[in-house]
Amino acid sequence: MKTCLDRKEAMKFLVWVSALMLAMPAVAQDTPRQETDPFQPISFLVGTWEAGAINNPSVTAVGAYTFQTELNGHVIARHSISDTARCKGPADFNCEHSDMLYIYADAPGQPLRAIYFDNEGHVIHYAVTAPTPTSAEFLSDPHQPGPQFRLLYELKGTVMSGKFQMRMTGQPDWKSYLEWTGSRK
Repeated sequence: MKTCLDRKEAMKFLVWVSALMLAMPAVAQDTPRQETDPFQPISFLVGTWEAGAINNPSVTAVGAYTFQTELNGHVIARHSISDTARCKGPADFNCEHSDMLYIYADAPGQPLRAIYFDNEGHVIHYAVTAPTPTSAEFLSDPHQPGPQFRLLYELKGTVMSGKFQMRMTGQPDWKSYLEWTGSRK
């Protein structure tokens, strides 16, 4: 009697092991999904760019800025450098301006965000979109107190153009504070 039970148990075990082995190839073929690069839509920004102010005849400002991946590819950082020796402008124009912008995603699959800091104490939080393969828009929250800010980049051929704009609360139109253009260095 004992032999018959052992055979039944052995058969159950073999059936179970066979089912498991048949399922193994299906599990092995289900490869993990590759995470897409969250920065791909704005990858055209990466590099070092010259910048010369173009929208204000009373200002002569030149410099450069660099977009580069940092922190093991988890952020894109923009660092700006002004050429203070060649800068001229009205008394309220800061020729020694410097700033940093960090672009990131809060979590995989989440929209891009950015945070901006400058040497004048400004901090701006942005939502980041890429309306076209060669343009990026950084837009601050309109529900925060004070003006809303917009930072635009557009690559046309080999020339990058940028605009830093403001819209006062209740106003429909954006006003450019600074516009610049330049080529990749």
